Amino acid sequence: MLVWLACAVVPALAENYPYRSDYLWLTVPDHADWLYETGERARVEVTFLKYGIPRDGAVEYGIGDDMLADDHSGRVVLKNGRATIDMGTRRTPGFRDLRLRITVDGREYRHHVKVGFSVDKIQAWTRQPADFDQFWKKALDESRAYGLQYSVEPAPEYCTDKIDCSLVRLQLNKSGQCMYGYLFIPKGAAPGSCPVVLCPPGAGVKTIKEPLRHKYYAEAGCIRLEMEIHGLDPRMTTEQFSEISNALNGRGNGYLENGLDNRDNYYMRRVYLGMSRCLDLLTSLPEWDGRNVVVQGGSQGGALAIVTAGLDDRVTLCVANHPALSDMGAYSVKGQTGGYPHFVRTPGMLTPEKVQTMAYYDVVCFARRVKCPVYMTWGYNDDVCPPTTSYAVWNTLSGPKEALITPINEHWTSEDTERGHLDWILKHLK
Repeated sequence: MLVWLACAVVPALAENYPYRSDYLWLTVPDHADWLYETGERARVEVTFLKYGIPRDGAVEYGIGDDMLADDHSGRVVLKNGRATIDMGTRRTPGFRDLRLRITVDGREYRHHVKVGFSVDKIQAWTRQPADFDQFWKKALDESRAYGLQYSVEPAPEYCTDKIDCSLVRLQLNKSGQCMYGYLFIPKGAAPGSCPVVLCPPGAGVKTIKEPLRHKYYAEAGCIRLEMEIHGLDPRMTTEQFSEISNALNGRGNGYLENGLDNRDNYYMRRVYLGMSRCLDLLTSLPEWDGRNVVVQGGSQGGALAIVTAGLDDRVTLCVANHPALSDMGAYSVKGQTGGYPHFVRTPGMLTPEKVQTMAYYDVVCFARRVKCPVYMTWGYNDDVCPPTTSYAVWNTLSGPKEALITPINEHWTSEDTERGHLDWILKHLK
């Protein structure tokens, strides 16, 4: 796929690509889909432009496996702004990453491009614990023993002429732990008329950002619950969230590391079970159509979407972008690519005990349980949720599935891609 310079954009926007950038890297693999078989050599044509003008100069580069250190380096001189670099090959399925840097007019510019080899054969390193099903059945039974309790408060600041919005506080257990969410319902929705969509968040300790960003779900007739997972009122200020995050979510003490020594005490246990409790809430609403239960999210939210689909058989459709929390323990083996949160970067996080706990919470283990149709999207240049682990999840899914693969994407999705998720959901409703 060609990484292109978009001169013909929507006239009303009159913006260039990347957005308002003076420079542009063009990296064009010699296979249009950026994919090769193991043993095939990959060559990439590299161009550097500043102000749209090709610039000459020396490009220093390194090549390594996905998310791992360079094992090869070199230097190439651009002529008329262009050169070709031979990335070599892989003998095993996976991705190679070409990392580029050039200094022009006294400033260094960096870029990278990943290509895949026999990606349909990428397999997850994580193995499912023998008592995985029993562990989660017991946890679900304990969670559901606590009755459904929640409060609803109107949120007029997010209501429109087409949708009503409320702030929901869902009590999770007798310990007082809760989750908040903004609940969007089509204005005037009749009883039994609406599919429900649960949208868990990306990683971090933060407010529910831009609650109206996906208002088109409710405008299209869906009930949508935009969630947070930490029990923090989203109406707190940005400064308050920042203080809490700095205090409780730093390197070495982040919530994704909290309790990993024991599978019963890991922080994400409550989060995973909380997703099922959110479905209890959504399916209790009189407007629910009684059939369609959808989970949709990206990154950590994509992970939670797949987890929920694997954990709760009420889910009828699952949409996930570049899921995090996938093949997390793979880094414990030299030369293996693991997934976010990249525990390899924090000393002491890849002990045998912690790696064992990770397996009970790894997305690939839940993917093995998913039976409903799944729509996944991911990009190849992603260094947060790398393509190796997205393929590990994708190749594990055994039920109906469709994919939109966008090689150029790093850790982002376009507005068109996100609207496409709703289009896919509407086409697959029962």
